[in-house]
Amino acid sequence: MKNKRKAIVCVSNDLLTDNRVAKTCAVLQEQNYEVILVGRKKNDSPKMDNRSYKTYRLSLPFEKGPLFYVFLNVRLFLFLLLKKSDLIYANDLDTLAPCFLVSKLKTSRLIYDTHELFTEVPELTSRPRIQKVWLNIEKFFFPKLKNILTVNESIARIYEKKYNKTVHYVRNVPLLKEQEDKILSRLELGINEKDFVLIIQGSGLNKDRGIEEAIMALKYCKDCVLLLVGNGDVIPFAKRMVLERQMQSKVKFIPRMPYNELMRVTRGADLGLLLDKNTSLNQGLALPNKLFDYMHAGIPILSSDLKEITKIITQYDIGSFIKTTQPEEIAEAINAYKSDKARQRRHRSNCLIAAQEENWQKEKEKLIAVIMSSERE
Repeated sequence: MKNKRKAIVCVSNDLLTDNRVAKTCAVLQEQNYEVILVGRKKNDSPKMDNRSYKTYRLSLPFEKGPLFYVFLNVRLFLFLLLKKSDLIYANDLDTLAPCFLVSKLKTSRLIYDTHELFTEVPELTSRPRIQKVWLNIEKFFFPKLKNILTVNESIARIYEKKYNKTVHYVRNVPLLKEQEDKILSRLELGINEKDFVLIIQGSGLNKDRGIEEAIMALKYCKDCVLLLVGNGDVIPFAKRMVLERQMQSKVKFIPRMPYNELMRVTRGADLGLLLDKNTSLNQGLALPNKLFDYMHAGIPILSSDLKEITKIITQYDIGSFIKTTQPEEIAEAINAYKSDKARQRRHRSNCLIAAQEENWQKEKEKLIAVIMSSERE
């Protein structure tokens, strides 16, 4: 049997719930690579689940801020320098510098996968000086890259125009599979059987995702419960909102969990909310994972009207849109949906049809093409 090549996949998160990266590692294994996935360990990181490839979490003295990124890059550089690698796979701008430098020192091939318009996320656009630092890093490294991919066509075209480089896109769609795991029952979730269940889920429950407005909208929605599944910077504030408004029976917080467990919860919902706001270029062009998770779970979607999201929902007729994320408008749309059983059935059926087209078995062929292209360098 041909000797396996070595691939090191680098991220800045704690590995557990990054489903896109997990699928990337599986594809690399299929292409006869021995894979190491390296990230970082946080104080609250759950124990790592079992994977078919090696994983390694870097322990760092800081969890956020400039010193976190300094230590992450230094530790990642040393890790990569001491490990044999035929391919280094950098995910996002915060891992690119050490990956690029080691790839040159060791003549390893490099693939760069940018999961968003990194320098246009709200956390940076609100801090121009910090944004400028990341922009300078991007401007230095990006023109030197050969194998680049991102998460959707709109973002790919922006990078191509900005840097005159070919940028491929591979969307983070789920693996199509039989739903063998049982749906978590209403009883297990502490929800009344008659309640209309709304859900917002994912690893990035952050600001500008419409979460606060969704909570406020419940004031106008009878017999509705909202599940907030995952973590993010808005969750502490959302929990205070719920306590102050005494809405504990209408909003349930569920910690982040492995993907299969997440989908067990998602499939039990009646309507998936996707209320991202168009507050930055990155937000306006986002194609969130939860869109495809809702689709594969067979639940209709209520969404804000954003370019990439709208394209998918309209193409397959799997949901409805709101013009603004005002609580009253969200509530009006939820109530209309709740009372329209025919529309619910149509959208549920269309979701499952759409999943037959929008799935990882088909999408991964584009990733394989990039990997094979890198091997011909």
